[in-house]
Amino acid sequence: MKIQPKEPLSAECVKQLRAISDTMELLSGKWKIQIIGTLLRGGTMRFMELKRAINGIAAKKLSSDLQELELNKLITRTIKNTKPITVEYTLTEHGKTLDNLIGEVIDWGINHRTEIIKK
Repeated sequence: MKIQPKEPLSAECVKQLRAISDTMELLSGKWKIQIIGTLLRGGTMRFMELKRAINGIAAKKLSSDLQELELNKLITRTIKNTKPITVEYTLTEHGKTLDNLIGEVIDWGINHRTEIIKK
């Protein structure tokens, strides 16, 4: 039996796969989607408010992920001139565009948990 060579992927398909890869790379890991979801639902938050809201995240990991999200223009970090100094995090307009994606992740997770625990 002779195997037929497959057609090369279309330019549109390659573009879509690159977009998936870019998104997954940016939002990879256990915490980034939770950080974004928390800021979407909670608005502007201080570092310790975020840490308390996201169960189980270490301060070092939260700090690292916040820096990466800021670098990618998804959040802004504002230093308030208070004593002691207060640092607040909020989603940028670009970061807020993830609202639909986060909503879909929430819906899928709820449906998946329901499916798994059916008896």
